[in-house]
Amino acid sequence: MVEPLAPLLPGGGLRRGSVIAVHGSMALLLALLSAATAQGAWAAVIGVGDLGIVAAAEAGVVVQRLALVPRPGSDPAPVAAALLDGVGLVALAGADRMSPGARRSLAARAWQRGSVLLPLGRWPGAEVALDCRAETWYGAEAGYGRLRSREVVVHAMGRGAAARLRTARLLLPGPGGPVAEVLADLAPSSRAVS
Repeated sequence: MVEPLAPLLPGGGLRRGSVIAVHGSMALLLALLSAATAQGAWAAVIGVGDLGIVAAAEAGVVVQRLALVPRPGSDPAPVAAALLDGVGLVALAGADRMSPGARRSLAARAWQRGSVLLPLGRWPGAEVALDCRAETWYGAEAGYGRLRSREVVVHAMGRGAAARLRTARLLLPGPGGPVAEVLADLAPSSRAVS
């Protein structure tokens, strides 16, 4: 797991068979996928039509190990269930619109197959919910330049070992990779845009 994300997750990583809800940031999802694909895991993203493969690669995701299903149809649950059978991490948009029974079925499938389900949005019963709040963008100067990094606050709350609220202030992306912890000497020197 990428070091700045480890304190937010039980056991310091993505535990096989777990459900980790990601809310508020595609960059946070990509940081999670980056860490896993770099270690040889396969990943799939379902229902995110605007996820660019170049953006994923720039975030550190090993795109040769990434399957995209941008339009899974009106019911993404069967697609997610099939992918959970053979893919280590499955991110799923639109899960908050699923019935409680469909959510329970997918969580059980992830547990049985030893995969990690990463629903984008709210997921009652998730082992951990990561809630990302944007704070400040860095990089753009007075009318020119490009945004290079975003400072965010991530709150992690869950059940069991993850029942205690944990918070981290991160840069997405970081200066040397997909994510970095905000430290006094790490704060970008470029102009901040709030």
